[in-house]
Amino acid sequence: MIEKETEEVLTNRVFQAGAATADITPPLGELVVGGFIPFPATAIHDQLQSRCLVLDNGQTQIAFVICDNLGISREVYDRARLIIAQETELPVENILMAATHTHSATRVQTDNYRPQIVRGIADSVRLAVDNLKPAQIGWGRIDEPSEVFNRRWHVTDSSLLKNPFGGIDQVRMNPPRDHAALIEPAGPTDPEISFLSLQATNGCPIALLANYSLHYVGGVNKGDVSADYFGIFCNRIAELLGATSTQPSFVGMLSNGTSGDINNINFRDSGEKYEPYEKMNQVAELVAKRVKEAHDQIKLYDWVPLSSVVRELKLQFLKPDEIMQKYMGEVLAKSKTSPQYHQYERYYAERIQRLLTGPDEVTVPLQAVRVGEVGIAAIPFEVFAETGLEIKDRTPFTHAFTIELANDYHGYLPTPNQHELGGYETWMGTSKVQLDASELIKHTILDMMNNLK
Repeated sequence: MIEKETEEVLTNRVFQAGAATADITPPLGELVVGGFIPFPATAIHDQLQSRCLVLDNGQTQIAFVICDNLGISREVYDRARLIIAQETELPVENILMAATHTHSATRVQTDNYRPQIVRGIADSVRLAVDNLKPAQIGWGRIDEPSEVFNRRWHVTDSSLLKNPFGGIDQVRMNPPRDHAALIEPAGPTDPEISFLSLQATNGCPIALLANYSLHYVGGVNKGDVSADYFGIFCNRIAELLGATSTQPSFVGMLSNGTSGDINNINFRDSGEKYEPYEKMNQVAELVAKRVKEAHDQIKLYDWVPLSSVVRELKLQFLKPDEIMQKYMGEVLAKSKTSPQYHQYERYYAERIQRLLTGPDEVTVPLQAVRVGEVGIAAIPFEVFAETGLEIKDRTPFTHAFTIELANDYHGYLPTPNQHELGGYETWMGTSKVQLDASELIKHTILDMMNNLK
């Protein structure tokens, strides 16, 4: 009798998927971030959205929320989770929330904008749950190396290697293009585009969630609000899949992989000039076409196992030693017209002061999600490609990728050997947690994936 009941459960199980979006475009006047000096948003080039995909296999529900933003704090995500818990039956611990890292979005720190983005995240989830329908799922991957470049370089010119702490680094982030001092990049890239594809049982596309390890593209007018190439990809993949008139609307999603040391600049070339948004459109078009190429070959499944696990990891904040404190104290004591060793020395002196007087430790959320034979890691940092590649190499799943800036935001996550080389991403105040944090996170993620498998 037990065997018969089990067979009936397996035979009758139904896999469902639902997707939706919600507008999270900020009001004009909010500060655009992505550089050292924020400036007010003066125009909306394209809407920012919270994009959600919900999966339900009859045993477990999981969800992915990808937001057009530079980086969102845990506090904001948790406020959204409270609303979601009130308005749906979706287990909020099974939701992976992340920012794309567009540099043409605004802070989520003001009382004017924070409630709007919280509500938008919650609405996208609630609407996606309402849109659940019987579905099939497939996944794939394809390389596109032409758009990813490691931005950290070994150079021969020591004047390019100064840091804000009075020292000399071994590598330079974003060196001058086509410069005689260039030797070689300081790390690898990850050219792989990974994706999950959902379609209704009648073949109608529901959603596609992709992942690519490219920081952002940029090339916008100052003051413009834009979702960057992430948003353009979402629209273009809908067109390529013939899903522009589906009801409910098809949802394209592009998450950021491990791009903490990766951008779209080929430093070996002098570079051609592009009109605003021109390069962004080129990259989105190429990535979307590559996904479509791989999508034509995927296998679809009527049912797959789903699971998610979250762990909290305690990390120590970096603190300046006495020598650094003394040096930065002298920087802050100088008049603003005094000669500078480094153009950002005062900026980092202020950051160092905040670290010195701030808390000693932080607890960060790590998440691993299983979708069939795909393992997905969620890390709340700007993760170096090296870490993402090692997770892919050592995962117990046949296919894996990492979504960075997920469930919180804590700056850069260099590897220990990259810390030794120095450079912008490793500077105290840009990187904020202990030097071996990437190793601790990587081992924790792999352990979580093994447990899910």
